Amino acid sequence: MFIINHRKIFFLISIIAVALSIFSIGYFGLNLGIDFTGGSILEVSYADGRPETTSLRQALDQGGYPESSIQPAGTNSVIFRLRPINELEKSSLLKVVSLENKIAIEQRFSSIGPTVSSELAQKGIIALVIVSVLIVLFIALTFNGVSKPVSSWVYGLIAVLALLHDIIIPTGVFAVLGHLYGVEIDALFLTAVLTILGLSVNDTIVVFDRIRENLKNKISNDFATTVGISLEQTFVRSLNTSLTVLIVLVALYIFGGTTTKDFSLVLIIGTAVGAYSSLFIASPLLVTWEKWRRKI
Repeated sequence: MFIINHRKIFFLISIIAVALSIFSIGYFGLNLGIDFTGGSILEVSYADGRPETTSLRQALDQGGYPESSIQPAGTNSVIFRLRPINELEKSSLLKVVSLENKIAIEQRFSSIGPTVSSELAQKGIIALVIVSVLIVLFIALTFNGVSKPVSSWVYGLIAVLALLHDIIIPTGVFAVLGHLYGVEIDALFLTAVLTILGLSVNDTIVVFDRIRENLKNKISNDFATTVGISLEQTFVRSLNTSLTVLIVLVALYIFGGTTTKDFSLVLIIGTAVGAYSSLFIASPLLVTWEKWRRKI
């Protein structure tokens, strides 16, 4: 019953975190990658050690690529982000960034036009909306037999509210990281967000399902007590599951390649936040809703 009795404290923590995240998104903005803005990305490596960033910057400015960004990666690699270029321009760029007798060796190259990137952004938003609607419908139908004291639709709406909490906070963190370190929002970020939705709603449904069972078994006439007992019964299971996933993600972040670091970081933040919302936000919100309905 600790979580239920102190739910206002947990609500306050989440409200502060979400408010700061929304402020960060509005103030710093999102550093969108080429997947959403269009452009090219070229990763090169240098066998004899990469040149200084200032030398690369000067070479790009003189070579006709002044708008390019430079991001050191690993020990001897560099990632260049610039306007959309073709294969011929890529070959020219490789020569431009081969400095001080250090030959740039292509490791990765991709180019996306503005039309494709705009379409990807639209489809990403549509996917998030469809997922949210389907989650509400699924939970409402699954919990159709539970109508008292909280309607089955409320379970679905609260689950989606918790999911919004789980999306906003990682996005806010990446807004800050984008401002400070140039971390970008790309297609992998969207993939990570959709993965977070799946992991988080799974934990939430596990707790909700135990609440449904305990309501049917009438373990208590008090709804808050039923929810509290249900949380105690599922707390260790949910926590262990999240910790197991986090261990894998942290290992991926530490030992994985440059291209998966940001992806794994989103999942780490989202998994931690999702575990928190499933245990400390979603179920306590049911209690708050039930108490509010009784006062009407």
